[in-house]
Amino acid sequence: MNALAQQSVVLREQVAALYASSWTSTLADTLLAWAMCAVFYWRLRDPSVLLWAGLHFLQLLRYPLLGAYHRDPRAAERSQHWARLQCRELLIYSSVWGLAPWLFMPANDLPMTVLLMLVMLGLCSAGVPAVAPRWPSVLCFVVPMVVGLITAMAWYGDLVHWFMAACCGIYLGATLHFARQQNRLLTEALQMRFEKQSLAERLELQMQESERLSEEKTRFFAAASHDLRQPLHAITLFGAVLEKSLSGRPEQVHAARLMESVRALGVSLDTMMDVSRIDSGVIVPERQAVTLNVLFQQINAVFSPLAEQKGLQLRLRASPLAVISDPHLLYRMVVNLVENAIKYTPRGGVLVVARSRQSQVWIDVCDTGIGISDDEMQHIFDEFYQANNPGRDRSMGSGLGLSIVRRLSLLLDHPVSVYSRPKRGSRFRLTLPMAASDTTKPDLQVTTGAIPLAPLPGIAAQDLPKRVMLLDDEVEIGYAMAALLKSYGVELTVVRDEMVATDAFIQAAMGRPFDALIFDYRLAGGADGLAVAQRLCNRFDPQLPKLMVTGETAPQRLQLVREMGVDMLQKPTSTPDLLAALRRLKRLS
Repeated sequence: MNALAQQSVVLREQVAALYASSWTSTLADTLLAWAMCAVFYWRLRDPSVLLWAGLHFLQLLRYPLLGAYHRDPRAAERSQHWARLQCRELLIYSSVWGLAPWLFMPANDLPMTVLLMLVMLGLCSAGVPAVAPRWPSVLCFVVPMVVGLITAMAWYGDLVHWFMAACCGIYLGATLHFARQQNRLLTEALQMRFEKQSLAERLELQMQESERLSEEKTRFFAAASHDLRQPLHAITLFGAVLEKSLSGRPEQVHAARLMESVRALGVSLDTMMDVSRIDSGVIVPERQAVTLNVLFQQINAVFSPLAEQKGLQLRLRASPLAVISDPHLLYRMVVNLVENAIKYTPRGGVLVVARSRQSQVWIDVCDTGIGISDDEMQHIFDEFYQANNPGRDRSMGSGLGLSIVRRLSLLLDHPVSVYSRPKRGSRFRLTLPMAASDTTKPDLQVTTGAIPLAPLPGIAAQDLPKRVMLLDDEVEIGYAMAALLKSYGVELTVVRDEMVATDAFIQAAMGRPFDALIFDYRLAGGADGLAVAQRLCNRFDPQLPKLMVTGETAPQRLQLVREMGVDMLQKPTSTPDLLAALRRLKRLS
């Protein structure tokens, strides 16, 4: 809000405050004026009292001019007009009261003179707070009334009246000073109020803009992730076909390196999507009791081969403790810390230990690695920041692991602290609430996310379904998956939409039926692959096993798939994961 707009809204509030008490103040003034006239006429029998009463009555007839403010639908827009009108009416009102001492103040009746002075000064004091919101209104209300009283007393010329006039002059100065201070306080309060309101409005607009940008970023990442996963999935399948066809030949090493690069790209894509999903607020923790022993066993199974390969000791001390957390998100936090510790430890080892401290549990991940300098300490949780890796060596990871740890610590309210000495090692500590022993679930399992697992044992052709339909609108994916599964003895029929799939099911019913259905969530034309798969199975084979292989990342949609009990793989999927999923489908058929 600029200065001109702020002045406008301040004036609007000032005028509204002035007119808010117009009715009650007019009624009180009328009663006081009539009572004063009655007393003075009864005491003095002076016709001038009746003349002044007539002037006051004429002035009272002008009240509807002020009352029209409350009936004006555009009063807020016409604040300047109503402010000028109010000043004019106050000036007339105060001038009428200023004539009273000139018309009927008795020169030889000191008690009645004092009474008139007290009435007028009391009226002035009572009215100042009502007109204090605007300084021009204060002047129009106070000055004519008191100046009329002062000049009338001074006109008589004797010492007593001069003394009373001087007292009234001092009163006028004090009243104006008090009113000015009150006016400034009220004006500053209004200005501060509207400044805060303007700041709040700007903050709300900025929050809305931030939310809009966050939503746009989330939509962009979701769309980009889906669009990138599609060709990456095809590359993965073609690479697997190439790797299998070159088995036993010298060129196989190139295919193996190709697949390593593809897997690294897939992990990076998953990691960046995790950051986006956490920042957008779509991940909602599901807190429950988590037994740390189970968590440590799974982490040990994942990282023991990697630690042995580097010649490191990886120790995860058994612990009977349990904590309250989201098991999947907690697993991801500890995994990232352990992976980071192994990555930056050239010799020695990594220790993961849990200890209880009153109602809390500390999970410490300690290493004997390169440590962290004070200059780097403030940046280690930043995105894409890696200590001692200025050249962005891909083998050192993407630089998002600790950034995800920080985000998850805020999301779960699990504070993370770091202590490190360069060339001596580091200790990362998570602080979690302890769970009661009777709420633990010792058989709890968590998924491994993007952490690479050990290769699955070999799968024979008889373990896989013989005839499978693939419902996917990406031609390259169809070619790649058909070539890959053919090498494992699986006949794959590729269809792009529901109409072609229906024809294929009808033809299969007259010969060899399908043993399984693989489908994508998004199909051409915005069709819902899950709904299409459900309709096809309900029509042709309600017991047909289904597998969704998708690049979809929206949590709400993926949760719907899980609730329906459909097996699911994320694109790009590895050959072992795909074959393992097909083997599960074979067992269900």
